[in-house]
Amino acid sequence: MDYPATTELRFDTPLLRIYNDGRVERLFGTETTPAGFDGATGVTSKDVVIDDATGVSARLYIPDLPSSGPGHHRKKLPIVVYFHGGGMVLDSAASPTYHRYLNSVVSKAGALAVSVNYRLAPEHPLPAAYDDAWAALSWTASAADPWLSEHGDVGRIFLAGDSGGANVVHNVAIMAGVGQSSLPPGASVEGVIILHPMFSGKESIDGEYTEARELTEKLWPLICADAEAGLDDPRLNPMAEGAPSLQKLGCRKLLVCSAESDIMLARAAAYLPGSDGERVARHG
Repeated sequence: MDYPATTELRFDTPLLRIYNDGRVERLFGTETTPAGFDGATGVTSKDVVIDDATGVSARLYIPDLPSSGPGHHRKKLPIVVYFHGGGMVLDSAASPTYHRYLNSVVSKAGALAVSVNYRLAPEHPLPAAYDDAWAALSWTASAADPWLSEHGDVGRIFLAGDSGGANVVHNVAIMAGVGQSSLPPGASVEGVIILHPMFSGKESIDGEYTEARELTEKLWPLICADAEAGLDDPRLNPMAEGAPSLQKLGCRKLLVCSAESDIMLARAAAYLPGSDGERVARHG
């Protein structure tokens, strides 16, 4: 016998609804665009499967490469491993917004890109996204695709992401830095780029929007069911007591960017090394 689906909501915003019976209704971030050649930038993209078991995939981007004559070796390109935003509950690597963005980045930076399609919460709560991100980084570092092996420099990998993707970047970089996981010989994360990061905490900080923290307080238990510390889970609050120091990030360079209108701007500013003089000392 089929029972009618419940209409009672556990989480309700203009972008996402989660019902008590587990149904998820995404009202944003479901539009996709196919991979292929982009005439405006000369960048070509293709979709690849990274892990059949989990369904993790990525969209690879390669810029227009000039022809090299006989005896000339083309210089290998840095690789950007990108994690899309959407609070770890919305969007995909095939989103028109991220597709246009990666085409532009690859064209202007002269880099390869691996835009990761990681599993979303609440259907796949953490650590699924972190596990998928590490699988994608390891796959990239192994130069598992001909574009990467022929044109990519695995010694110059950059991790980048925005919003929930920036949270993923931070946590994956910590995994690399504390030796929780290791990359293949010769592979290295040159830099980490954190854009408009999804961070929070139980205690308000100067300049923080109360609405942002209250929204995250409702959403985080759906993203991370085992977060006993709530908003002070170190995966969400890098400033929490006992969280790894930024000195543990497995990279040589760090760039943090936010915008004046970003509702989580205060958290991005607090994350920067040196913005809180006690932070490095507190976390050792």
